Amino acid sequence: MSENLRVLVADDQEIVRTGLVMILDAQPGIEVVGAAADGQQAVELARQLRPDVCLFDIRMPKVDGIDATRRLAGPAVADPLAVVVITTFDLDEYVYAALRAGARGFLLKEAGPDMLAQAVHAAASGDALIAPSITARLLGAFAGCGPDPAPPQPISPLTEREEQILATVAKGRTNIEIAAELHISLSTVKTHIAALMAKLGARNRVEVAIWAYETRRVKR
Repeated sequence: MSENLRVLVADDQEIVRTGLVMILDAQPGIEVVGAAADGQQAVELARQLRPDVCLFDIRMPKVDGIDATRRLAGPAVADPLAVVVITTFDLDEYVYAALRAGARGFLLKEAGPDMLAQAVHAAASGDALIAPSITARLLGAFAGCGPDPAPPQPISPLTEREEQILATVAKGRTNIEIAAELHISLSTVKTHIAALMAKLGARNRVEVAIWAYETRRVKR
């Protein structure tokens, strides 16, 4: 990874795409290395450039953001890229589908520059920033709408602390916020999240959050 985080932006609306590029390029530590006008071009550029983070719109021509995410970060991808999806709608079923396809987080297009930069840094570091104001509404509304008939059971029971961590992850908290809320160290948070992912067979914390809602451990 270079000193700057390398980001690929994809949005079919030129004015939005240009705005995202300008905002991100103005952030310290972030460099936009490519911009795509549709999902097919986004996938091709992502495979060519191997950016640290991909920022994809959901609704794009040729290949939509969901399929593009699946091709780059889905279960069948051996070396998945970090994808953050961005949408206009805060209760868009396509966002849930994108998370299912392997996206590491999502934001609304109304998010400000600071939130956008935070999402990029979080995705690059293996964390995930899910817009806090809509996390429960979105994941709660679409819990159980995925293709699986029933959520998988953990390979071993969750500990009391893991249940606490699970609840905070499902609410969209970052690792730093979880550490402060539970009065534990950042390394301890990371250890517990890694244990949760292993027990649940989850590839990232977004899948952990979805599981929490599908099993009704966390409710809206």
